[in-house]
Amino acid sequence: MDEIEVPPFFLCPISLQLMKDPVTVSTGITYDRDSIEKWLFHSKNDTCPVTKQPLLPDLTPNHTLRRLIQAWCTVNASHGIQRIATPKPPVDKTIIQKLLKDASDSPNLQLQCLRTLKSIASESQTNKRSIESSGAVKFLASVITNATNSCLDDDVELELKKTAADEALSLLHTIHLSESGLKTLITQSNQEFINSLTKIMQRGIYESRAYAVFLIKSLTEVADPVQLINLKTDTFTELVQVLKDQISVKASKATLQSLIQICPWGRNRVKAVEAGAVPVVVELLLDCKERKPCEMMLVLLEMLCQSADGRAGLLAHAAGLAIVAKKILRVSTMANDRAAKILLAVCRFSATPAVVQEMVQLGVVAKLCLMLQVDSGSKAKEKAKEILKLHARAWKNSPCIPHNLLASFPNTT
Repeated sequence: MDEIEVPPFFLCPISLQLMKDPVTVSTGITYDRDSIEKWLFHSKNDTCPVTKQPLLPDLTPNHTLRRLIQAWCTVNASHGIQRIATPKPPVDKTIIQKLLKDASDSPNLQLQCLRTLKSIASESQTNKRSIESSGAVKFLASVITNATNSCLDDDVELELKKTAADEALSLLHTIHLSESGLKTLITQSNQEFINSLTKIMQRGIYESRAYAVFLIKSLTEVADPVQLINLKTDTFTELVQVLKDQISVKASKATLQSLIQICPWGRNRVKAVEAGAVPVVVELLLDCKERKPCEMMLVLLEMLCQSADGRAGLLAHAAGLAIVAKKILRVSTMANDRAAKILLAVCRFSATPAVVQEMVQLGVVAKLCLMLQVDSGSKAKEKAKEILKLHARAWKNSPCIPHNLLASFPNTT
């Protein structure tokens, strides 16, 4: 490829790679199918990358350009260029609908049909959209809920149902549901689907637990507040358990995002605290060195510390205050702000004489003084100053505060 010049119109405008399946979008620009489908469906963009104009989801195959590219590959075969294969056309919806009907009519064919659908979905983003638009979402949800609610005495049949549920859950994850597809899963008439995901997190296999978390994260992004407030305590318990088990980096990130999404409401914060979220997050913070996960943990911890039980959980952990202070000036400006918010909540509402003294001994007060001397972010700096003023009398003459930081201590007169 480096020895020859590739015609620029053979390259995808997004990736600048040789197009294998050129398609033209509604704005008249041609892209490689894989690149534009990822842009539209996986990354959930709705504008043309080149013109920035709104895009319709219709993709028209550019057969003329594909043949030109194939001919160019053939001419340049001596340079090591391999001829691109003629792409398979998107699957016909009638085939998908027949598979769904066969799976509904015959439980014995259900597992086979699900695996065929999964194979179809793996071929292209267009196939994934076709599966969703053919009515597969409700069917897949029913397979999952039936399996998790089943009380069969026949172990073989029960195992088949569980295997089918695992395949259905994997397929729902694979097709990257649109917003409307996700809302189908979380309507009032289908609230039991969340309960089914909770049961899978509780006793499912590793992959299914992860897929359940990914789906819950996506569902919390499109659900309305009433639906989120009505989540059961068991859902919080299993999310915290997944976070504690650290089954994968992606699953942990999705769990943190889910908890952040559902904890702005006081009732949900109480459920998360009762599920043991505070000590789990503190333990994870102790070993966390990556910026983004640290930020998310501090965001969640700050939400939970808005409740009295959340602050009590933080103070009950031997490393609670220390790890929050340690992350200040070590992660990011945003982390500084969240950590300062946590400490401010403790100092305002839970600062017993023992806690005030502990903050000096752990070096928390010294870190707050340091925040006033360096670029820690204007919001974080204001919170640090407020904390120091709240307990100025107790801390002012403490021998634990370095002499070089005493000048930074706020004047309370």
